[in-house]
Amino acid sequence: MKLKVACLTTILALLLIAPALAEVTTNIQVPLDMYVFVPCVPEWIHITGELHILITATVTPNTLHFTAHFQPMGVSGVGLTTGDKYQGTGVTRQSVNVNGVVYPYNYTYVNNFRMIGQGPGNNFMVHHNMHVTINANGEVTAQVDNLKITCK
Repeated sequence: MKLKVACLTTILALLLIAPALAEVTTNIQVPLDMYVFVPCVPEWIHITGELHILITATVTPNTLHFTAHFQPMGVSGVGLTTGDKYQGTGVTRQSVNVNGVVYPYNYTYVNNFRMIGQGPGNNFMVHHNMHVTINANGEVTAQVDNLKITCK
């Protein structure tokens, strides 16, 4: 247990004391094979394809900047009830910015997820955006949370 605490303390000290560290970027594609429920029809869709993931992090002695980007690539599926074909599109992004040890802080999240079917009435769309800003005193100065789900 003491070793774990010592390692964690060392890592935190390096993050707080070290000179500016270069941006760390992870850029990968992972296979998707999952089921999505589309309430418009309603039915389950078996989708396959790839998910592109891009993550960046920049750490300096007084700041942290983190971003994540998720985007389907070549995602398609078939409805298990109707046999209809669907295409998966959209993007999900989030970012975190911290100046100082804890505050000020802001977080932004945007998700656009779409399953586009053949013909009218079976297009499933989700839009969600959130944001929070906390000032140097730890007070929330801005907050937004919007969710919209539609079938067209």
